[in-house]
Amino acid sequence: MSAKRLTGTGAFQTSVSVSSRDSKLELSTETVSVHRNGIEFRSPKAFNEWSEMTVALQSKDGRRISCHGVIVGCAGTKHTGYHISMVFTGLNSETEKQLGTMARSEFGAG
Repeated sequence: MSAKRLTGTGAFQTSVSVSSRDSKLELSTETVSVHRNGIEFRSPKAFNEWSEMTVALQSKDGRRISCHGVIVGCAGTKHTGYHISMVFTGLNSETEKQLGTMARSEFGAG
């Protein structure tokens, strides 16, 4: 699976929104790695595995990508933060194509 950090091109806003029923995070793009079928990010709080979440990415030209997914991994401590892994579910073909392009583009070292 290829992953790229969302840095270097300036194509996206400086934050990524991640939300669940219980909470919402605005993450720096420096803490996010996008895959064509999921996302990984650093979080100050833990999330339960199998929790459903929504991720919103917005480009500077106003295009918005919104994906639903499930947390499949949460590792870390409250002192060091948590590494969260999420797999997207129910992607339509257009969103899959956009995420695939993002994962292969020049976002930086992956």
